[in-house]
Amino acid sequence: MSFLNFLYNNKAGRILLRPLISKPVSELSGKMLDSRASKFLITPFVNKNDIKLDDYQLDNINNFNDFFCRRIKSGLRPINEDASNLIAPCDGYLSTYRITDDLVLSVKQSEYSISRLLRDKRLASSFDGGYALVFRLCVNHYHRYVYFDSGKKYKDRKIKGVYHTVRPVALESDPVFIENAREYSVIDSESFGRTVQMEVGAMLVGRIVNDSPEARRVMRGTEKGHFEYGGSTIILLLPKDRVELREDLYDTLNQNIEIPVVMGEVVGGRL
Repeated sequence: MSFLNFLYNNKAGRILLRPLISKPVSELSGKMLDSRASKFLITPFVNKNDIKLDDYQLDNINNFNDFFCRRIKSGLRPINEDASNLIAPCDGYLSTYRITDDLVLSVKQSEYSISRLLRDKRLASSFDGGYALVFRLCVNHYHRYVYFDSGKKYKDRKIKGVYHTVRPVALESDPVFIENAREYSVIDSESFGRTVQMEVGAMLVGRIVNDSPEARRVMRGTEKGHFEYGGSTIILLLPKDRVELREDLYDTLNQNIEIPVVMGEVVGGRL
């Protein structure tokens, strides 16, 4: 975290940040992590993050990104099949929020209203009084994710990330404006009504890979996609009067408190 604070809140850090998040550097970094030469990074990454290799399928690992989005062994992430239950679509740290006009979510060094997050005021207004569930994935988490419920999915929407400062060489007092690349699906969920499941990529590489961006019917617990290297976030937006959160999540509502969860875990239920 101290390095991120240096990048975003220090004059020298901001000078370094701009080329780091430029498209050419991001693309080059991604190509490097896709190359066979990147395999040497795997062992120190495993040791640093205390990853339990016995939990994962490790055949056909040809580069670092293959390892980063490795699949977990069958049975280790069971999906609760009760359609009345709300499940976590991924591993991560979960924070919960009641959606109001003044709600601002802090995601990956950025702050978003629901309208700005979606870039769709009409869609955003449909979640007034509902809930935002924010799942923050760290680099040691499992980086594949599933659909949280069955239903009709519309064509995915993609939003490119942007970054700028007021001056080319920013001072600490100058505002920094950051928007992370993100993709989201509007899903007419069988249990919870019209919902949004969104993936947010990290600024430094952090690629989102969704398997089926076109409109289609989706099934609860079916893999939706994965993140390549970089910390990442998944957000669920749920409408008013359709969901009852788990009791411990009510206790942390709108407090920016995170609770660890795993894919398929029950985090609430249908009202």
